[in-house]
Amino acid sequence: MVRLVGRLLTVVLLCLAGAIGWVMVDAHRSIEAETAATADRVSQRLEGLYWQKLLWRDGMSKDTLLPMPDWETLATASVVSPGICVTFTPPGVDPRELCSQIEALGAPAPSWFGATYDFLFGPQTPEKRYLSIRDKDAGYVVSAAQRDGELRLAWHQVSIVVGVATAMAAAIAVLTTLMIGHALIPARTIIEGLRKLQQGDLAWRLPRFRTAEFNLIARAVNDLSEELERTNAARTALTTKLFQVQEEERRALARDLHDEFGQCLTATAALAASIEAGAPADRQDLVEDARAITRAQRRMMENLRGALVRLRSQNIDEIGLEASLRQLVSDHNTQSASRAVVRLNVIGKMTSLPKQVAIDIYRVAQECLTNAMKHGSPTEVRLRVEHVGVARDTISLTVEDDGGGDANNISRGNGHGILGMRERIAALGGSLSIAKATKGIRVAAIIPVLGVPSGLAFGEAAA
Repeated sequence: MVRLVGRLLTVVLLCLAGAIGWVMVDAHRSIEAETAATADRVSQRLEGLYWQKLLWRDGMSKDTLLPMPDWETLATASVVSPGICVTFTPPGVDPRELCSQIEALGAPAPSWFGATYDFLFGPQTPEKRYLSIRDKDAGYVVSAAQRDGELRLAWHQVSIVVGVATAMAAAIAVLTTLMIGHALIPARTIIEGLRKLQQGDLAWRLPRFRTAEFNLIARAVNDLSEELERTNAARTALTTKLFQVQEEERRALARDLHDEFGQCLTATAALAASIEAGAPADRQDLVEDARAITRAQRRMMENLRGALVRLRSQNIDEIGLEASLRQLVSDHNTQSASRAVVRLNVIGKMTSLPKQVAIDIYRVAQECLTNAMKHGSPTEVRLRVEHVGVARDTISLTVEDDGGGDANNISRGNGHGILGMRERIAALGGSLSIAKATKGIRVAAIIPVLGVPSGLAFGEAAA
């Protein structure tokens, strides 16, 4: 609105400047016209006097027929416009000048106006008229505008027009600003609605406006909101289904790994122990080979256990979310490759959460801890999960580390881990933020529990 008013005032000032310029040009032209008209009137007056004397004296020598000094009369002065000086130059006689008064033209013009006027128009050209076109020896008349009179006349006209134009421009600017401001009131409502859409409030709709153009915009925005709401609902349902399928696939893969690879590795360990025990005393090489197989089997078994921990989520159904998180933290702290200490703080009851919410919270916490270890060099990672159910039933999950890193790069990253977390939380109707902490990165997620598609809570049995 401020920029719009500024543009309006700029246009008004430009129009006012154009009006002032036009008035100055018109004043200059009117002065030129008055100068020429004065020269014509005075020359006609003197020509009449000349022929009057010529007739009275029966064509005697012209040297004695000059109408001097009878031309400097009140009748002659009455045909001279204010601010104009007339000079009559008969042959053989000194020029005589007759000037009209300039006080009637108004107050004196300021010096800056005179300088501007002279710069724009320069000195005015006098008007010359012969006393008689039949006898140019009778003399001539020169009419010229007085500079002070010319400036007074121009300043008087400019002052009147500028005053009127300024008042009109101010009135137009004020009224136009009020009208535009009143007309643009719906624009603020539309902007607020678009911001709500940006924040994810797809159920918000714009009201009807009196202006037809704004109604068209509101209708288009509302149609877009409805389409986004339908698309978002379909995407959320599809995402939820995909994550459910993913969890089922993970459980199936974990079961296959445990049943097949686990049994094979257990059998391999038993076979290696049998070979070591039954090796002859002179076959020490068989003993060493059996022990190497046993060490390889132990490493594979440890890797298998780690993979099963990452894949399996049925422990949440069995022991609950809090115990699963404590086991996750314990696994990170016992890993030999990890030099960071993970600290867990659980606030509130976690036993009443729907199963899908608990699984998603566990997966988000798991991904956050993995990213903290992978993308930084932390010495301490704090995991905080809080269940708030006073005014709004929500789960707050926060992971903060001291390993440095750039929050903007992580937030703009297109990695599958960050994308997966965003999709999980968005499917539950929550929000995820990644910001800079005191010494590292802080990842915060807020997930509403109410309205989430419910699954079995912990401790409930399927029918």
